[in-house]
Formats: sequence, structure tokens, C-alpha cells
Amino acid sequence: MAALPTDTLQSVRVRSLCFTHSQIPKLTSGVLPISSPKPRTPTISSSKSRNNAISRPRLLVRASATEFPANVGDLLGDFSIFTAAGEPVLFKDLWDQNEGVAVVALLRHFGCPCCWELASALKESKARFDSAGVKLIAVGVGTPNKAQILAERLPFPMDCLYADPDRKVYNLLGLYHGVGRTFFNPASAKVFSRFEALRKAVQNYTIEATPDDRSSVLQQGGMFVFKGKQLLYARKDEGTGDHASLDDVFDICCKVPVA
Repeated sequence: MAALPTDTLQSVRVRSLCFTHSQIPKLTSGVLPISSPKPRTPTISSSKSRNNAISRPRLLVRASATEFPANVGDLLGDFSIFTAAGEPVLFKDLWDQNEGVAVVALLRHFGCPCCWELASALKESKARFDSAGVKLIAVGVGTPNKAQILAERLPFPMDCLYADPDRKVYNLLGLYHGVGRTFFNPASAKVFSRFEALRKAVQNYTIEATPDDRSSVLQQGGMFVFKGKQLLYARKDEGTGDHASLDDVFDICCKVPVA
């Protein structure tokens, strides 16, 4: 029997590792059953460049410098999401909107094993960000009860975890969504370099954390850094598990000029 090409084997391993059969939306007559779209705020596109393209921390990466309006912080501010405990909260109330520095990590969804790995890395890095005066915030797609599952089983601090069941923030920031990005993007192969961290993070994993809205499993995440309302850094995940380097994000936070 002929051997499969290495690239093919890697693609199969990534998909089998990061998704279970019941997480994949079922096809009926070849059509993906996505629910009717809700009215959406106009999409804002962010950078496709890698974070190693950043040379000036006060600016977005070069490709996105002109893609975000100056008032992106205001546009996000009045969006209502939920704490992991189920309380509604405005996005602008998550950190000091004057001079506070915040890292906002947008996870794919609470039932994504790769997001459990990212959440684990965020938890391990929290003390370092805290010492630098940086607020660390994780937002995931799903209802608050799904967020609680991740928080309890990983575990992860609930006071840093928020739920965006309607993907309001994701839509506004133009984060990727779709079958191709989720299952077939080459950037997903990065997860192989973090296999041990992933294995450790999912020791208490359960598929019960997956959103009831199965179209949500097609959502990709991203990483954003704010100083007050000013967006300093934006990176969209190209594929599943294509997470930003937290070391690079921390360096950007440390280079933010003091007012």
C-alpha cells in the first residue's frame, strides 16, 4: 500500500486532534446547515501579517494600520457580553478605558481542545502580565455555562473569562469563520510543535463545553492589545491552533510608552 504524503498525514492528525465527529456540522444534500445570519455590525478587518512583522509597538502591524478606525475601542465598548458566572457586562468595563493596558485573547469556542491549550498558556502567563500592570482577558464563543465548564475543569480563573455567544466581538473585528479556515488551513499544523502542552491541557477535557450552535465551531480566534481605547496590536488566527506568541504579546505590552 502506497504511503500517504507527510502533509496529508499532518492534516488528518490536526483535524482528528482538534475536533471530534460530533463537533463537525452535519451536511444535508451537500449544504452546510448554518443558521440564518443575524444583523451584524459592519466587519472590520485586521492584520494577516504575523506578529514578527511588528516593529513599532504603538502601531498595529503594518498590514492593518489603516484597516481599523481610530474609534474601534468605542465601537466595541457598548457591546454586551457575559461573565463566566452569567452576568452581562459591557466590553468597555473590562479594563480601564483611559490608560489601562489589556490583552484580549479571543478563543475559538469553549469546546475546542486547542483553546484549552491556549487558555492553559494564558493562565500560566497571568502572573507575568499582572506584574507588568496588564489586564489579561479571555473571551470565548458559547454560553456562560460552557465557559464555566472550561473554568472548572482546566481550571481557569473565572474573573478573567467571558462569553460571547452571539459572536458580536468576533464579527466586528472580522475574525475568520468557515470550513476552510477551521479544517484545512496549513497554519493549523503549528499545533504539532505544542503537542505535549496540548495533551496536558486536555486531561480533563469534555465535549460538553462545545456550543449548542454548531456553526460556532467554525469560528477562529485572535489576539488584541489595547491601551485604553487605542488598539495597539491585532492578530487574527489563520487556522485552528494558530495562536499568537504570548512572549511577543508581552514584549509589546512592556514597550507601551508611559503616559
